[in-house]
Amino acid sequence: MQGKKLYVGNLDYSVTKEELSDLFAAHGEVVEVTIIEGKGFGFVEMSETSEAEDAMSALNGTDLKGRTMKIDEARPKRDSRRRF
Repeated sequence: MQGKKLYVGNLDYSVTKEELSDLFAAHGEVVEVTIIEGKGFGFVEMSETSEAEDAMSALNGTDLKGRTMKIDEARPKRDSRRRF
């Protein structure tokens, strides 16, 4: 794993940034939390790669509000501009 930003999927729509931050903070310093509203996923950025790895190992497949979280390393954002 090279990055410090994690993709967190299969979230209940009622999950808040604060809840995710508190959950991941047990594994290191949380830099930023972003939830994509109405989509059921978000991103958590940790301060260190090792912390992100620890959080991913500990939390992937665990339950949050009745949903099993899917956690993986975030991929770089795709360029949404169309090229013709």
